[in-house]
Amino acid sequence: MISKQGMPPVISRWFHKYFSDPQAIILVVLLLVGFTVVIYMGQMLAPLLISVVVAYLLEGLVGLLTKLGARRIYAVVTVFIMFLALVLFMLLGLLPLLSKQVTQLIQELPNMITHGQNSLLQLPDKYSFISEAQVSDIVKGIRSAVGSLGQHVVSWSLASITGLIILGVYVVLVPVLVFFFLKDKDQLVKWVTGLLPKDRQAAIEVWDEMSLQIGNYVRGKFVEVLIVWVATFVVFAVMEMQFAMLLSLLVGLSVIVPYIGAIAVTIPIILVAYFQWGWGSDFAYLLFAYTVIQVIDGNVLVPLLFSEAVNLHPVAIIAAVLVFGGLWGFWGVFFAIPLATLVKAVIHAWPRTVTE
Repeated sequence: MISKQGMPPVISRWFHKYFSDPQAIILVVLLLVGFTVVIYMGQMLAPLLISVVVAYLLEGLVGLLTKLGARRIYAVVTVFIMFLALVLFMLLGLLPLLSKQVTQLIQELPNMITHGQNSLLQLPDKYSFISEAQVSDIVKGIRSAVGSLGQHVVSWSLASITGLIILGVYVVLVPVLVFFFLKDKDQLVKWVTGLLPKDRQAAIEVWDEMSLQIGNYVRGKFVEVLIVWVATFVVFAVMEMQFAMLLSLLVGLSVIVPYIGAIAVTIPIILVAYFQWGWGSDFAYLLFAYTVIQVIDGNVLVPLLFSEAVNLHPVAIIAAVLVFGGLWGFWGVFFAIPLATLVKAVIHAWPRTVTE
C-alpha cells in the first residue's frame, strides 16, 4: 500500500488508484526500459531494430503460408526470397532512377528559381496592393533558402562515402538478421518472455492489442503506399510530367503521415507543374487528376484497407505526429500512429484500483 502521508487527499486517491497495483509498476518499468533503449541506443541498434520491424511485417506472410499447410521453414525461405527480390529491385532498379531524377531536379533548380523570381517581379505591375518592397523581401528570402540548400547539398556530397558504407552494412546485416528472426521466432520469443516478471498481465494485454492494431495498420499502409504510388506514377507518366517517379514516390510516402503529408507533398507538385507548363490546361488537368487520386485514397482506400484497425481521432493523429516528430525527427513521424496506438493500448490496459 502506498502511503498517503504528506500528500493532498485528491493526489493520494489518484496515486493509489493508478499506481498501487504491482502490474502498473511492471508496465512502467518495461516502458521506461524500451524508450530508454530507443532514445539513447537507437542509432547504435538501428540495424537490429529495423530487422525486428521487417521480420514482424513478414511474419504475416509466413503465418499465412503455414496456415495453408506449408512447413514453417519452407514458408520462411519462400518469404525471405521474396523479401530479397524486393530489396534487389529497389537497389538496382529504383534507386538509380531516383538518384538520376534528384540530380536532374538539382540541375534544373536555378532555372526554376530564375523563372519564379521573374514572375514575382511582375506582380506589382499586375496587382496594386503588392509593393516592390514586399517582392524584394520575398526574392531575398528565396535566395537565402537556395544558399542554405546549396550548403546542405555540399555537406551531403562530402558525407556520401560514409553513407554508402553504412548502406552497405545495412544491406548485408539487415537481411541476415531478418532471416534468423523469422526462422528462430519461437526460441527468441521464449527467451524474451523468460526475462519478464511472471505477473505481467497488463503488459500482455498491451502487447495483444498492439499486435492486432499495429499489424493491421502497417500492412494496410504498405498496400496503400504501393497503390497511391503506382496510380500517381501512371498519371504523371501519361502526362509526361518531369520527375514523375520521384514525385509519385513522394505522394505514395505522404500517406504515411495523414493530413500533413498530403499538404507537404502538394507544394512541390504544384511548383514543378507550374514551371513545366505555366498556368495552362495541362497544369489544370494535372491538378485535377492529382486531386482525384487524393479523394479516392481518403474516401475509398483508407476505409477499405483499415476500417476500424486503428481507431484514433484525427486530432490524436495530428498531435502524435507533432509530438513524436519533435522528439525523434523523421522516425518519430514515421512511427507516430503506431506510437499513438501504443499510448492508447497502455491507457486501456492500465491497472486501476477501485477506491471508495
